Amino acid sequence: MKTRYDLPCNIAQTLNIIGDRWTLLILHELLIGETNFNEIKTKLPGLSANLLSSRLKSLEEAGLVVATLYSAHPPRYAYSLTTSGKDLEHIFNALILWGSEHLQPCYKEIVDAKTNSPIEIGYFSKETGERVKHIRIQPIQSS
Repeated sequence: MKTRYDLPCNIAQTLNIIGDRWTLLILHELLIGETNFNEIKTKLPGLSANLLSSRLKSLEEAGLVVATLYSAHPPRYAYSLTTSGKDLEHIFNALILWGSEHLQPCYKEIVDAKTNSPIEIGYFSKETGERVKHIRIQPIQSS
């Protein structure tokens, strides 16, 4: 993985890991249950085998993906998300919600599984569990 952004910023450092072309789409395929190389490649027309292989290796090095050998001859691997990779689900959901508000045509929406009504993102305090209405992004002071 090539470092493109040398900035002390969570967004920049995250983009160094997942910001390459095709990477988010590959992660999304893994998140929805596609686990083998050919399945992922089939679901993403236009993605070359070499680029898919390169992206999977980078994601493995970054600790977001684990490759498990399931056939020795020829070598075949199943790919799965680590806990860190699975934690990206919130980012995908935020992108889907943004798209449902701003894309024409819109391809997906997220709804309450019980009522089928639209949902929105909320922030909750880790200390109290209560919904937070106003947030502030602040730098972390290093000691």
